[in-house]
Amino acid sequence: MISKSLNPIREQLNRIEQKIDNKKSKKYLCIADVSALTSLSQSTIRRAIKSGSLQCKKKLGKILFLESDIDIWFGGK
Repeated sequence: MISKSLNPIREQLNRIEQKIDNKKSKKYLCIADVSALTSLSQSTIRRAIKSGSLQCKKKLGKILFLESDIDIWFGGK
């Protein structure tokens, strides 16, 4: 009896878990972090920015990248 009453709660938890798993990262990385993560030189990363194949944000003189953009660019998720 208790098991049947918990089914709606289990279903809701499953939906929440799926939403969390599908959520993209909002973590920002600097060019040194991207270089370490991808094992590419900073020059290669700068060329990708210049060619338009890699998106970045420029804030206060820093080049920042969304981690999810790096995953997509480098052939990840």
